[in-house]
Amino acid sequence: MLGAKVNATSRRANLREALAGEELLQFPGAFNPLAAKMIEDFGFDGVYISGAVMSAELGLPDIGLTTLTEVAGRSGQISQVTNLPTIVDADTGFGEPMNVARTIQALEDAGVAGAHIEDQVNPKRCGHLDGKEVVDVTTATKRIRAAVQGRRDDNFLVIARTDIRAEADVAATIDRAQALAEAGAEVIFPEALTTLDEFEQVASAVPVPILANMTEFGKSELFTAEQLAGAGARIVIYPVTLLRLAMGAAHAGLSAIKNEGTQESVVPQMQTRADLYELLRYAEYNVFDEDIFTYRP
Repeated sequence: MLGAKVNATSRRANLREALAGEELLQFPGAFNPLAAKMIEDFGFDGVYISGAVMSAELGLPDIGLTTLTEVAGRSGQISQVTNLPTIVDADTGFGEPMNVARTIQALEDAGVAGAHIEDQVNPKRCGHLDGKEVVDVTTATKRIRAAVQGRRDDNFLVIARTDIRAEADVAATIDRAQALAEAGAEVIFPEALTTLDEFEQVASAVPVPILANMTEFGKSELFTAEQLAGAGARIVIYPVTLLRLAMGAAHAGLSAIKNEGTQESVVPQMQTRADLYELLRYAEYNVFDEDIFTYRP
């Protein structure tokens, strides 16, 4: 009741322990705290908090318009309701290297277990769009060094995302990934790789685990968890899947109301009141209320 029973420090340690194993870790993206609770109920390994989703929630494109305050606030809301570790998209770190360090500390305070910092030019673009540019390797590694030095909990996972594949080949991606790992990144997120062979090349060439992004309508095929594990990936995120499903269902519902004058035809596709209350652990709140608050003359 009222949030996670596992504290943030333990969730970070749990993520470290899981990452040290051999299984691929699956992190669906939560577009709100309620979705995070559902992800946990399904038994996934963790929850991903997407920058693209946070931008979309605000009615904005994913071009670096969100602020650290907004990202930390939403991350905290999501992290506080789940016992699973959360990983958040921290864009380019919201400024220069010292800003990156402050970003990591704000995300620690929010209860997040890890974050990825990318090497795009600021303002950034969505990772699967054309026209991206990356900073030079010195600037990119400074961001990661700042993130590592800024954290106060050594179990906070520093992930380096590189978007260099958009403007260069896999060899350049490997070179950048190796430099980021040397700077202290503990996971490499090579964005917008196109084939399993590319994932395998990067995974075999860098000394730290790699993260795969299985976003719909992007540069990568939607590989299965088994395929990604076979290619050497250790974490896979599904950043916008739940938001897209929810918005598709919302569109269908609004269409029904507008065209049919009632939502009756889409009621079978809705989450029931009983299922919602079960997800919210409504009964636990009632017990608390009866035991402590309710007045008995």
